[in-house]
Parts: sequence; C-alpha cells; structure tokens
Amino acid sequence: MGAVYKVVVNHEEQYSIWPTDRANAPGWSDVGVSGTKEECLAHIERVWTDLRPLSLRRRIERESADR
Repeated sequence: MGAVYKVVVNHEEQYSIWPTDRANAPGWSDVGVSGTKEECLAHIERVWTDLRPLSLRRRIERESADR
C-alpha cells in the first residue's frame, strides 16, 4: 500500500497534506481527513475555495465595512 496522508490547516486557513506517520509541523492542525495523496488533494480542492490568507480576507472585509 502507498503512503497515507492527512489534510492539515494553519491559522491562516491555508491547507496542505502531511504524512500520517509524522507529527504535524508547528502551527498546523489536522482537519480529520486522511487517505491517498490524490484523495487529500481532492478534498483540499473542494474546501479551499478562497486562496487568500485569512488575515487578508479579514482586512479587506474591514476596509469594505469602513467605506
């Protein structure tokens, strides 16, 4: 069987995949999805629809509200 990966996310809501047999890199948390590389990447493609970092999205929202 091939490598098994998990989907991880950071505080900026940016996604990545990580081998399940390794501890997450600092600042990254599991989202509860694991499988083949292709399955994990397909999940990320479905859920990560806005690639801008969370801090940028919030700043744009604040600036729009201030107008």
